[in-house]
Amino acid sequence: MFLERVWNVCSSSVYQFIYLLIKIKYNKFKIKTMFRILLIFAFLFPSTLNALVFDGKFIQGHFIVGKTQPETEIWIDKKKVKVSKDGFFAFGIGRDRKYDIVITSIKNGKKNRITKKIQKRKYKIQRIDGLPEKKVTPPKEVYERIKKENKIISDARSVNSNLTFFKNKFKPPLENAIITGVYGSQRILNGKPKWPHYGIDFAAKEGTQIKAMLDGTATMVEKDLFYTGGTLIFDHGHGISTLYMHMQKIYVKKGQKVKQGEVIGTVGSTGRSTGAHLDVRLNWFGTRLDPMTVLNIK
Repeated sequence: MFLERVWNVCSSSVYQFIYLLIKIKYNKFKIKTMFRILLIFAFLFPSTLNALVFDGKFIQGHFIVGKTQPETEIWIDKKKVKVSKDGFFAFGIGRDRKYDIVITSIKNGKKNRITKKIQKRKYKIQRIDGLPEKKVTPPKEVYERIKKENKIISDARSVNSNLTFFKNKFKPPLENAIITGVYGSQRILNGKPKWPHYGIDFAAKEGTQIKAMLDGTATMVEKDLFYTGGTLIFDHGHGISTLYMHMQKIYVKKGQKVKQGEVIGTVGSTGRSTGAHLDVRLNWFGTRLDPMTVLNIK
C-alpha cells in the first residue's frame, strides 16, 4: 500500500526511477519511512516534484484524500473542491466510472494537470427474497413521501463545510459484526432487479450499540424514513459524509457534534429490512463510495 502511495507522489521520470529502485532494492525494509522522506522532499522542492500527494487508490468506489501546498486551487475534473488551510482536500470515484479522472492544481497562476486511469471492479449479485411487496415496488400513495425524503437526504449530503475530520482514520461502527452485504452488489429483490447496494451491511442483534466512525456533525436525523427507517447522516467536511440506516434508537440531534467512538444509537430493523442490521454509507456529495475503503476490516 505504501508503494502505491509513493507512486502517486512521483510525477517525473527521475523520481519514478527512484521509486523503482526502492521497490527492487529495499522492498524488504519499511517503506513507510521512505514515503515520509519523499513527502518532505515534495514540499521542499515543488518545482521538481509534483506537489500533489494522494492517499487512496484510483479504483471505482474508492475514497481519496489529497495533499497539496496551502493556498492552491484544486479541480477534480470540472469541479473545484475545497482545500484546507494546511492543504488537504478530498474526493471520490463513483461505482461505475469508466473514464480517466483529471486533477488540476493552480498556484500563483501556474497550472498543473494530472490524469489518472480508473481501475474497474467486478461486483457481486445479491438476491434478497421475502420482502413486503410494497417495499420492493412502493404503492403510488407513498411516491410523494419518498420524493420528499430523498430531498432531505440529498440536502444533507450537499453540505460543504470547512471541517477536516475526513483526513483522519475511520473506525468500524460495530464490534465483531458479520458483514452480510457489500458495496456495489446488484440487488435482486423478490426476483426483481433493483439499484445496486451502495453500502456495507453489518448483521447484529437488535439493540446493539452503534458508535460514530469519525468525528462529525449530525446534518440529518430521521427516525422513520420509508426505505431506511431510523437514519443518521454526519458531515465530516469538504462534502464527505457518512450515513447510518435501519436504526432502532437514535441518541443524537440534528446539529449535534459527536466524537469518534461515541454511541449514537442502536441496531434495528426499520425501513426496508428483513432483519436486524446496520447499513452504513460513505459519500462525496452525491457520489456514493465504498465504506470499506476507509474501514480497516478484514
